[in-house]
Amino acid sequence: MGKPLFYEIWEKPATSCIIGICSAIWFYIQKNNIGYSHVGLSYETAVEGHHWRIITSAFSHISILHLVFNMSALWSLGIIEQLRHIGLGVEYYLHYTILLVVLSGLLVLGMYHLLIQKFKIDYFRRVTAVGYSCVVFGWMTILSTKQPSSKLELFGFLSLPISFAPFESLIFTSIIVPQASFIGHLSGIIVGYAIAWGVIHGMNNYWAVSMLAWIVLIFIFSLKKSGTYDFGFLEIESVADSSLPSVGFPSSRNGRTLQTNTSPDMGANLV
Repeated sequence: MGKPLFYEIWEKPATSCIIGICSAIWFYIQKNNIGYSHVGLSYETAVEGHHWRIITSAFSHISILHLVFNMSALWSLGIIEQLRHIGLGVEYYLHYTILLVVLSGLLVLGMYHLLIQKFKIDYFRRVTAVGYSCVVFGWMTILSTKQPSSKLELFGFLSLPISFAPFESLIFTSIIVPQASFIGHLSGIIVGYAIAWGVIHGMNNYWAVSMLAWIVLIFIFSLKKSGTYDFGFLEIESVADSSLPSVGFPSSRNGRTLQTNTSPDMGANLV
């Protein structure tokens, strides 16, 4: 028999809190009919000064399937909090979750910039990303490097070898869910390898708290600069066409992006 749920929550406090936060935000979004265009990250909105969306986009999910699949994968990856003997653990998990959220979002914007400016693919100006999958892919990559013998458990019955999970999931979602963001998922994998291989290292409580403080300051400054400093964005009504079908985001394998065209020139990525 498996462990009681309460005991597992106790063993994965950080993971449990993040799942609770993402679920609460999803409920708020649904209750207030907020559209992805108001919380998601796109190159166009970033250029306009909405840098705060790097944070809001990571924790926002529009589709219940998107939320369920991402949180299911994240719950399985919560084993990282218990692996103190190989240098991981709760503190490591919290420290590098902050980095994964910020750096994967910045890398997505960097790739969009390259595609737009260098390759003149203007489509990526308006592709909007939402979801926690960049971080999920990042932790999947870190665990596959640090503990390759681990298994990724999904929904309590599907078990995948973690050593193959990042790229297997990347390819699978690109084929099965064409709307899923290849760039978003790949960004999470790249940042994950940078952390796992020690290219990005040295995070401790001091740097984590300092970085979090800077994120909060930049978040507030960005809200003010973009004209949303009164937090009116929390009360925006959805501009999504109710006649359009809801799009789910299958599998932990999904990254931070799911694409749904709400107009001929605008896309949405569920990552």
